[in-house]
Amino acid sequence: MRNLLKSFGYALTGLRYVIRYERNARIHLLIAFLALILGLELRITDAQLAAVFFAILIVFLAEIINTAFEKTLDLVSPGHHPQVKIVKDMAAGAVLVAAAGAVIIGLMIYTPYLVKLFP
Repeated sequence: MRNLLKSFGYALTGLRYVIRYERNARIHLLIAFLALILGLELRITDAQLAAVFFAILIVFLAEIINTAFEKTLDLVSPGHHPQVKIVKDMAAGAVLVAAAGAVIIGLMIYTPYLVKLFP
């Protein structure tokens, strides 16, 4: 049981690091909070809210993995290396794909509700 609690502690330390030091993660969290509040205010369905939450989760997971790649690569190869740049760019691209997907999901869900508010 003690090892399990330690592993949760390590995970929380990692999350705190990402939130504290990664500006893009904080931006993602702010947008996620606003998207959830908007969903509650518009009274979207539970299934739609779950889709929004899942999209948020995917974006934040991508951001955490991107940060882990960047920190690892900085440790392994502190100087400039073209292959390291490619790997970092690919990880950043994964975050971009996740965020673009989340925006599309948000537009698909929220647009009909917003159109009804502003005919």
